Amino acid sequence: MGDYLKEEIAGEAMTRNIPAFGRFLEVASFSNGQIVNYQNIASECGVSAPTVKEYFQILEDTLIAKSIPSYRKKAKRETILTSKFYFFDVGIANFLIKRGKVQPKGESFGYAFEHFIFQELIAHTHYSRLFYPISYWRTRSQMEVDFILGEAEVAIEIKGKEGIESRHIAHLKAFQEEFKPKKSIVVCLEKRPRIQDGVEILPWEIFLERLWNGEIIT
Repeated sequence: MGDYLKEEIAGEAMTRNIPAFGRFLEVASFSNGQIVNYQNIASECGVSAPTVKEYFQILEDTLIAKSIPSYRKKAKRETILTSKFYFFDVGIANFLIKRGKVQPKGESFGYAFEHFIFQELIAHTHYSRLFYPISYWRTRSQMEVDFILGEAEVAIEIKGKEGIESRHIAHLKAFQEEFKPKKSIVVCLEKRPRIQDGVEILPWEIFLERLWNGEIIT
């Protein structure tokens, strides 16, 4: 990160306030995988909200992070329009957040697990040359689906746990009702694939195997 600040940010004169940008990196790390609140981050960094937006754009321009938009197709439920963002690598996020060792069933495991799956999706959309868009869906009533692939072709919820129950797929079911995706999937830590209420419950290893074999989206 020191090299990045020195060679990319200072060296390319992307911003004059290097200390503020360094502070922004630390504060922004806590929004990794979350909906971005520019005003809150601006208050923490001592800069304006427009400056924070510029800083996020710098992260994207230098390939350090990627934002994903909300799925905005009109529906009966009002949705949140702000983007979510992820660092390009889960290790960078772990370092900046000072997570330490990430253990299954630990407090931070779910966030890191979701980030890991996101990295695989980003890699796949490029290496497969399908270039399908990746978005997320969240309503004003706090219903959320982690990843929407293509034009609602596939809806994916990430759960870093075993024992998926009906309550864990409620938001996927709501998305199904409105947009009729071809596939609705929970990626999780269960040992065997199964179907529950029309939703595929897939161990993460099997999900990734099917993704890279072209069985999830074509």
